[in-house]
Amino acid sequence: MDIKQHKLISDSEHNVEWEPSPNKGAKLDGGKPDTIVIHYTAGASASSSVKTLCRKGAKASAHLVIGRQGEIFQLVPFDTIAWHAGRSSYKGRTGFNKYSVGIELDNAGQLTPNGSGGFLTWFNRTIPPEEAVQAVHRNQRQPSWWHAFTDVQIELTEVICQLLIDKYEIEMVLGHEEIAPRRKVDPGPAFPLDKIRTRLMADDRSEEGAEAPDRRLPAGSGIVTANKLNIRSGPGISNQPVARPLVSGEIVTVLRELDGWVEVERKTRGWVKADFIERTRNS
Repeated sequence: MDIKQHKLISDSEHNVEWEPSPNKGAKLDGGKPDTIVIHYTAGASASSSVKTLCRKGAKASAHLVIGRQGEIFQLVPFDTIAWHAGRSSYKGRTGFNKYSVGIELDNAGQLTPNGSGGFLTWFNRTIPPEEAVQAVHRNQRQPSWWHAFTDVQIELTEVICQLLIDKYEIEMVLGHEEIAPRRKVDPGPAFPLDKIRTRLMADDRSEEGAEAPDRRLPAGSGIVTANKLNIRSGPGISNQPVARPLVSGEIVTVLRELDGWVEVERKTRGWVKADFIERTRNS
């Protein structure tokens, strides 16, 4: 794929459908985006979400919608304001519609157990257990159930984000939950935002096709990739935190691993979810 005249261009592997939305503003501040915001649609399908976002008077839109089978729809050019962020702020900046590309992923969002092994969406559709993920949201304290994203959605999102970064010199990749934490929970913990962001925004990204760069940390070290990561007395969320949460970018010593948790040390020793520690090659 490529970007030409602020539109994503199809290639032999990926077809991009242009579905222009009337729900848009003027040109972005500076004439190009400097931020990407990731969302989920909370809809029944990619096509139904596209129809909603293209309906006149809907007061909502996005630049892209990515379906569960890898369908790609573009609704607004990348140099034009789409109405995806709403009331938003992050690190002193407000009104992210004016600066950002909004990418919507077809996903039902938070789920409710139906009592018989499956799960229900907010619009009363049954989701099978293999499509559900139990996790703690970055802005919540208790685990809950979420609709899983497909591998192709996650891979495409990273590929498209890389194209946007290379084209527009994007400075930040954020979740809607980070710019509107009191209103929104998307894309939620089922989407590996922190891992993707770490790979995309690394200053020393290796050449295309190569392994992720070695950050030259001591053997047995790791980097925290979550915004806030509780360090607990044992491997499991039932164990109490033993110190202040670790924050993104902190370097820890990795001591051992057990059932998806790692024991780490940084002034205090404790356990954290392994998913949120980027390990060095020798650890």
